[in-house]
Amino acid sequence: MSERPGAKIATRPLHFIVMADCSGSMAADGKMHALNNALRETVPHLVDIAEQNPHADLLIRVVRFATGADWHVGEPTPAADFRWVDLEAGGYTDLGAALDLVSAELEVPPMEARALPPAIVLISDGMPTDDWQAALDRLLRLPWGQRSVRTAVAIGRDAARDVLAEFVTDKEIGPVSANNPEQLVRLIRWASTQVGKAASLTAPESGVAPAGPVPFADDDDSVVW
Repeated sequence: MSERPGAKIATRPLHFIVMADCSGSMAADGKMHALNNALRETVPHLVDIAEQNPHADLLIRVVRFATGADWHVGEPTPAADFRWVDLEAGGYTDLGAALDLVSAELEVPPMEARALPPAIVLISDGMPTDDWQAALDRLLRLPWGQRSVRTAVAIGRDAARDVLAEFVTDKEIGPVSANNPEQLVRLIRWASTQVGKAASLTAPESGVAPAGPVPFADDDDSVVW
């Protein structure tokens, strides 16, 4: 049945959560600067995705983790209203603490039972320094944790790809690797496209959408990490 002229489209919440590694190693070789630029450049792309999916209410949040973890942007913010505020690097790599923060938000409540599967992107350049495995297990035991669309971007050669591989939804693709600022922008934008795929799911029981092709990222003389 077509909608009545002037009728308001019913929307369902779609949470996009960025988990950003802000450990001390991110201060080296301009990685933190590159991450801030990449995330800032991705915001207009998210606005486009929100406009293309009028049935979804795209809401953005950001977790930073270093020594401990906290919400860099804790209020679920509509894409059109979102303004990037730069992250700073320093400390350890407490990924487990970040996963537990996200898990708390995937409980019902505060997570809405009628929401679309959340999309979560994890970005890291090193090895976790706390009990990340137990925290990941807790997240994946939650119904919304299981149904989430999870991607990961490994920054540089020292990133713990085996850890990131356990986080991602699509094991065939696994984590993607960025070895320079240009690749980081391209791959974070690719990770954000999973929001659009999550928006195409009409119910939690639908499962998760496939990740789609990864953009080409060649290894040339511009590699710096």
